[in-house]
Amino acid sequence: MTHEAAGVPTTRNDEDRQDNDRPDEPRPAPAARDASGAPDAPEAPGAPDASGATDADAAAGESVGPEDAAPRPEARLARAVQVAEQALIEFEIAVETFRVEVENFSRLHHQKLGPMYTRLDELDALIAEARAARTGDPEDERKAREARAVVMPMPGVDELFHDWMDTDGLSPEAAAMLTEQPVRPPKRVRPSEEARKLYRELARKAHPDLAQDEPERQRRDEFIARVNAAYGRGDVELLKELVAEWAAGPAQQPAPLSESEGLYARLEWLSRRKELLTVLAKELEEGAIGSMLRMAPDDPDQLLEDIAEQLLGEVSRREAELAELVQ
Repeated sequence: MTHEAAGVPTTRNDEDRQDNDRPDEPRPAPAARDASGAPDAPEAPGAPDASGATDADAAAGESVGPEDAAPRPEARLARAVQVAEQALIEFEIAVETFRVEVENFSRLHHQKLGPMYTRLDELDALIAEARAARTGDPEDERKAREARAVVMPMPGVDELFHDWMDTDGLSPEAAAMLTEQPVRPPKRVRPSEEARKLYRELARKAHPDLAQDEPERQRRDEFIARVNAAYGRGDVELLKELVAEWAAGPAQQPAPLSESEGLYARLEWLSRRKELLTVLAKELEEGAIGSMLRMAPDDPDQLLEDIAEQLLGEVSRREAELAELVQ
């Protein structure tokens, strides 16, 4: 007969023996049992839990963050507006640069080559007149008259000084100012009585000193400037329109646009602005000066020198032709 050690169970089931045989392996937790004592059924993979979420939903929630969310349509539209604005700025810079170049080239062209063109026109007229005097042909005489009409006539003294000086000296108004004498008021049409009445009415109602705040003062300043301009011209009809405009009150401010509406409106304005600049650029390029600049975009100064040399050659040839006709 054998004796077991004290404190050790006298019986062991197969489970205990297996567990003792693998002491290092973790033992599984006992299955949960319901009220009847039966173990709960294991959850199927992907089955929803008590909250209705599945394992796949949980995994997706862990992998998707705020930075991975799709951008708002307004954000993409705002980016398009930003790109269009930058492109328009660059286009405006290019057009304005070309406009300045055309303006400067035109001024230099007039300064350097203008006298040569004038000399050529004068020589053409002299040649035509000399030929007509020699032949007496009516057709030659007609051509001589046309050639002379092309030559710009020398303006008179009064045209140069715009009534400040005539052939006898200073005009009375200029002499009075230089000698500190009273000057006659300028000639102008005096506004009618109706215009004066409308003007006084508007001035009393819309005077800037009646403003209660700065925005209102600015509005009144701008309105009174328009009133003064209309009154200065004696424009009764416009003054009546201004009376009606003031009576109607300030224009109602439009309802604020939504973010999307504002961005679309901005894109439309940028598109219209680009169309206007495109028309301006085309006019500059197709003009006489712009066409010349496009012939030598890298060295327009040398182009002027080349044209001047050609014109000098034309002047020499015409002078030689005239000399032969008047011999």
